[in-house]
Amino acid sequence: MDKIDVPPPGREDLPLSLLEMGCSGRFELLTHPLPRTKPLPSQTTLPHGLPPTSLDLKMEVEKRFLQDPAWMPIHDTNDAFQKFLKLSKRDRHVDSLLHCPLSPLHSSLSVVRDPTTGMLQDFTEVLLEHTGLSAKNSLSLHRQPGPPAESLRGSSTNYPFLPGGMEELTLEQIQKKSEREEDIDFEHDLLTVPPGLKAGMDFSHKEAKITKGDVNLLSLLSTFDDIIDALPDEKEKGLESGEASKMARTNSLEDLGIKDTLAPTAAPSGGHPAPAADRTDEGTVKDRKEKAEKKWAVPVDISSPCGDFYKRIPDPAFKYPFELDVFQKQAILRLEAHDSVFVAAHTSAGKTVVAEYAIALSQKHMTRTIYTSPIKALSNQKFRDFKNTFGDVGLLTGDVQLNPEASCLIMTTEILRSMLYNGSEVIRDLEWVIFDEVHYINDAERGVVWEEVLIMLPEHVSIILLSATVPNAVEFSQWIGRIKKKHIYVISTVKRPVPLEHYLYTGNSTKTQKELFLLLDASGSFLTTGYYAAVEAKKERTSKHAQSFGAKNASHNTTHSQDRAVWQTLLNYLSMRQQTPVVAFTFSRTRCDDNARALTMLDLTSSTEKNEIHSFFQKSLSRLRGSDRQLPQILQMRDLLKRGIAVHHSGILPILKEVIEMLFSRGLVKVLFATETFAMGVNMPARTVVFDSIRKHDGTGFRNLLPGEYIQMAGRAGRRGLDATGTVIILCKAGVHDMSDLHAMMLGKPTVLQSQFRLTYTMILNLLRVEALRVTDMMRRSFSESHRDTQAHERRIAELRTMLSSLPPLDTEGQLSDLLSYYHTVTELRITTERLQQAVMESVSGLKALSVGRVVVVNNAQHVNTLAVVLQVSSDAVNRTFTALIMCEKGKEETPGAQMGPSHTHLHSKRLFIPEGPCSHTVQKLKAQDITAITVKTLKVIPERIIDNYNKRQQPRFRLDPPGQAISTATQELLRLAEANPDGVATLDPVNDLHLKGVDVVEAVMRQRVLQESLKDFHCSHSPTFTEQFTRVQERMAVQEELDRLLFLVSDQSLTLLPEYHQRIKVLEALNYIDGSGAVQLKGRVACQISSHELLLTELLFENTLSPLAPEESAALLSCLVFTQNTQIEPHVPSTIQEAIDRVLNVAQRIGELQRDHGLPQTAEDFVSQFKFGLTEVVYCWARGMPFAEIAQLTDVQEGTVVRCIQRLDEVLKEVRQAARIVGDAVLGSKMETASLSIRRDIVFTASLYTH
Repeated sequence: MDKIDVPPPGREDLPLSLLEMGCSGRFELLTHPLPRTKPLPSQTTLPHGLPPTSLDLKMEVEKRFLQDPAWMPIHDTNDAFQKFLKLSKRDRHVDSLLHCPLSPLHSSLSVVRDPTTGMLQDFTEVLLEHTGLSAKNSLSLHRQPGPPAESLRGSSTNYPFLPGGMEELTLEQIQKKSEREEDIDFEHDLLTVPPGLKAGMDFSHKEAKITKGDVNLLSLLSTFDDIIDALPDEKEKGLESGEASKMARTNSLEDLGIKDTLAPTAAPSGGHPAPAADRTDEGTVKDRKEKAEKKWAVPVDISSPCGDFYKRIPDPAFKYPFELDVFQKQAILRLEAHDSVFVAAHTSAGKTVVAEYAIALSQKHMTRTIYTSPIKALSNQKFRDFKNTFGDVGLLTGDVQLNPEASCLIMTTEILRSMLYNGSEVIRDLEWVIFDEVHYINDAERGVVWEEVLIMLPEHVSIILLSATVPNAVEFSQWIGRIKKKHIYVISTVKRPVPLEHYLYTGNSTKTQKELFLLLDASGSFLTTGYYAAVEAKKERTSKHAQSFGAKNASHNTTHSQDRAVWQTLLNYLSMRQQTPVVAFTFSRTRCDDNARALTMLDLTSSTEKNEIHSFFQKSLSRLRGSDRQLPQILQMRDLLKRGIAVHHSGILPILKEVIEMLFSRGLVKVLFATETFAMGVNMPARTVVFDSIRKHDGTGFRNLLPGEYIQMAGRAGRRGLDATGTVIILCKAGVHDMSDLHAMMLGKPTVLQSQFRLTYTMILNLLRVEALRVTDMMRRSFSESHRDTQAHERRIAELRTMLSSLPPLDTEGQLSDLLSYYHTVTELRITTERLQQAVMESVSGLKALSVGRVVVVNNAQHVNTLAVVLQVSSDAVNRTFTALIMCEKGKEETPGAQMGPSHTHLHSKRLFIPEGPCSHTVQKLKAQDITAITVKTLKVIPERIIDNYNKRQQPRFRLDPPGQAISTATQELLRLAEANPDGVATLDPVNDLHLKGVDVVEAVMRQRVLQESLKDFHCSHSPTFTEQFTRVQERMAVQEELDRLLFLVSDQSLTLLPEYHQRIKVLEALNYIDGSGAVQLKGRVACQISSHELLLTELLFENTLSPLAPEESAALLSCLVFTQNTQIEPHVPSTIQEAIDRVLNVAQRIGELQRDHGLPQTAEDFVSQFKFGLTEVVYCWARGMPFAEIAQLTDVQEGTVVRCIQRLDEVLKEVRQAARIVGDAVLGSKMETASLSIRRDIVFTASLYTH
């Protein structure tokens, strides 16, 4: 192509040019005026020419002379100069750019030796399997490891490993050919002579050589196949021999052995099949096996002692200095057998023993264990505990990575999820995953993560689940067992190592400080005497006015001074009785702070304890900056701690919380005011637990504590080995709580484990990028779909298919040609009539018409189009029954008709039943659905007399008495009516007579008329064999309908979340994250990197919202993704940030509206309102270097919350940096790094005391 010379820019040319930004396909318009002398600027930011073949000279010199001690010119400067000259005279090897990795070898050589002497005889070529597999194309564990840099966290372009329990493609699925594939006969149709050559390959079949000497089993098997194929005359012997020959081909020696033993019985006479009886016996055995194996959850009996424990495990992986409980021994026995376990036990029962043993086992086996916890603080604590016990322990949380190559890794569940999706190499060596606090799966926001991890774990990983006591442990384990196809052993214990005693406390002054009443004793008996004593004690002090309200005024709030009096009194009393340390659970952060501050007069520590507290406090905070040590919260807490009082909630600075936890575990904190989070896994038992209130706010409104929450918190009372019993005290500040509330809370069932599974865009995109995994598989395996017993359904489907094939064929020739369409019309008519009937029966006018004496038409299993008269109507509105006198044939009063199913004759024939012989009667209770029509006729009857007479004649001695006058008259009237109107009596019309004007009713009546008319046009009803053939159709259709229903249940269409999945897919398509065929695009790959608010962040990246902002402004803007509270103070931010905030809100509004348009239930307003900008000013000032003491003054948000938000913001910035790299925007990536560095300082990122 000729070079085109561009003329220099003239006066008329606009000073515009396009600048290509990286590799993302984005361009920026440059509009600055150009100086006359300079040519046009380069049209791209990408470098021109060949990529560099070696390091930049300046960089290499710096690296060598400044970093490598051997090169440093300390002694011999001359030598150093020579070295420099060598460095500078470099040859360029352009060939190095063309280097390709070698393709993997597909075969290797194997040695053939003489089996007796071992002499080398020959080499054979062996084909290698799994050679082309890599993390980019395979789910197999046989794939080659990825680069070392990705071994820990994996990469978003990696495939995950195949989840356990998910089947790989079966042989049948692989053999199914697509439209473009065709069969090639590799024996007959092959070309043998290549073009241009005279001779070619000979593909004719060779006879197998018969070798003498030792028998080699494998060669024997391979020739066996050849012999079978080489006997053409055997093929003509039919299917039997075919089956016999197929049997010999097998993949395992065990199968071959079984088949050999079966051979004599299976084919006694030269290839004839075994008798049918033998085969059915085999089949039933197989069925029984299947049924026996269906129980995946195996409850373990822990009632009897485990006597042979030390005999079965003579050399345990970990020795404990104390005797283990039965449940711990049973769990360890299961771990030794490499089984998965679910251990449900109360707090401090010793569940950690099971986790420790698994870690010790994996160290013994030289494998790895992952321990996951729901809370970062708990991860840090466990790291310290396990580090002291095992040494080789690592920690991975959002902001910390310590010793990642250790054999035991402690991490949060979110990190494990991302490692599984990203195909981390750690998963290969994994033997155990320990899930602590599994009841956290009930958390609405994060519960889905546990389910995803459980579903995604590969088959070779065993699972240990540790949980508080839950009622449905077996059901939950059954679900895990079914999806993983392995047994889960359920070990539950309700025994507490330290029993609890629950008290009510009504004291509020020195005089009444001993008013402590036992409500629930250590054996679990509820003592009403204690309750009434507390009510009495409280009553004595209440005024006459308040007494009229009784015990109900417990919910009334108390004043601050009253609270202080109660706490002062109680804590003095408890310290006097040596009942400290005390944890006081208070369900409000401000109340925690207020209660602690109010106790100015209380001092619970001795001088030596004060000294110890002071030195530990100073030592722990020595790593903080000077100004940070003077923060108001730290100074306040120091004064409280010296007196043995502390506060623990999310608003407290993380380092302070750790100081408090450590002092508490040493017994130096005597009273700890804490919120509920303190009970969540943090293993800090106390002597006494006090409940400030039994009501809490759960985000939507106030409610009483649930039994599970109460047990979890109360379980902190009682230290194993120190206390005989634990004390739990409930304060009755305003009055005594309602007895029923207390009883339900203390003795109610804890909350069941419930699925919180929901679809997220990250999950969908992560699964879409891997062809072999489908989102519907994930949904089908979720706990929310655990009721789907697919295997049982599949067995039933197979039965129904067999049943269907065994039914006699339908005769649909000649007159019966329209039989099937007749059946469908009758079915539709039946459904329409039943709906109409239901509407009539539920209406007021319908029930009014069905009064005593009304003549009705009855259709059920016994009667067809029979007239009856209503005698009595029950008052039960739910299952209303009608007692009626019905006429019938003589002798058929009691026996139901031959056909047990309800007949559909009344739908196509209105002919009334008229007895052929003498007319008799019966009195029966009819359901609403038995009455198919209400006639316009009524009879005068005396119901009581008829019923009494009928009941009397049911007794044996009066059985032959003639019927009474009232019954005879009524029966004769009915018979006369039927004979006068053989083709049916006029009935009440639902619309015209009963005045039901609903649209559904009117439509149903019209539909009913049309269908009844259309039945007259069918010919099949005139056929002589119609009744018999119609019954056959009904039988066949009943089976077919059940089959269709089950096929629907096992299909993806019945998944609860399927509609939402399709809606989310449409949203992703509309935003170009995936294309029409579901392939993940660039935007989708970026979104895979981001763990929360993935759509908003990706859109901001692609719309360049963050590019014009400075690093600190970007950090301030992104704080909206991690901050979730409402604030009273409006932040003051620069105009650039304000403009960016408006753009973020616009993008959020657009995404919200798009989701709404595609049918997702969340409104655009709700979607936008989840982004809170209350901390933008705080983060902006922090990133610009303002001290923490000053930024704390800018907001009403508590210090601990600010620190936690900034820590989480750092994780978001890392994700954005990673995403910018994928897009190719290096400038934004470096900005995010700068922003991350600017916020990672001082008190916010002080290392945890547990990890250092």
